[in-house]
Order: sequence, then C-alpha cells, then structure tokens
Amino acid sequence: MPIRPAVPADLADLGELFSGYLDFYRVPRPRAEVEAFLAARLERGDSVLFIARNEAGQALGFVQLYPFFASLHMAPAFLLSDLYVHPDGRRQGLAEQLMNAARAHAEATGACGLQLETAKNNLAGQALYEKLGYVRDEVFYTYWLGLPGPA
Repeated sequence: MPIRPAVPADLADLGELFSGYLDFYRVPRPRAEVEAFLAARLERGDSVLFIARNEAGQALGFVQLYPFFASLHMAPAFLLSDLYVHPDGRRQGLAEQLMNAARAHAEATGACGLQLETAKNNLAGQALYEKLGYVRDEVFYTYWLGLPGPA
C-alpha cells in the first residue's frame, strides 16, 4: 500500500485514524481536539507523520515520529510514538510497512536509532517489533510524571 508523508489535506483522515488509536489505548478524546493536535504537529513540523492508503485512497494507518537527541549516543534519534492500523487494514502487513517507512526516514536523516514503547499486553505489536530487529530494554525503566499542562 502506498505510504507517504502526511500533509494538511490528510487531516480529516488522520483524525479518524488517531481517534481509533486513542480508543485502542482507552483514552478517547473529542474529534475536534484530536484534529487540532494533529494540525499543530503538521503546521509546526515538530513530528513526522506517515499515512498509508489503499489503492482506492482509503486511509488505513499511520505512524508518528518525534525527533530527539539520544544523549548516551550523542546523536539524533526518533521516538516512534504512535502506530495504528485501522481494522480494515490489519493482517496485510501494513504495520510492518509503516514501521519500515519510519526506519527509512530515520536512516535517511542520519538518526542513530528509533525508540518506542508499547503496552505490556500488546503481544502482536511486540512480536512485530522484535521481528524487525527492535530489542526490548532490560536495563532501563520508563517513568512518567503527570503535570497539569497549560490552562
């Protein structure tokens, strides 16, 4: 399936996919809020979004990357923050294609690696990541500090 960088014209389709992603992780948000968040990412260029469409043009999946610096490697890297495939696109290798598009982008931009995290019960995702060469970290724990955010 064709995978390409997302552009503002993809916003409505990305909003639908991202809403499905949030529903999967049981944190639904109003559609207007989702689209505003994605519009800001596209406008500011502070993330890289790839969208996958079938031959008929139906949006079936996306992956979102955020750049950061891997201090221990003293080099740029990407956080593969979000990956989602619509149920209509599953079991067709689309998640793997999206992951490979993310990798190709990271390699083309000189990144030293890709980092991701996933739910402990996302066994299908874990199997895919390990198939693609990702190694589960056994040294570091992930912590989160929730803050009130902007008023």
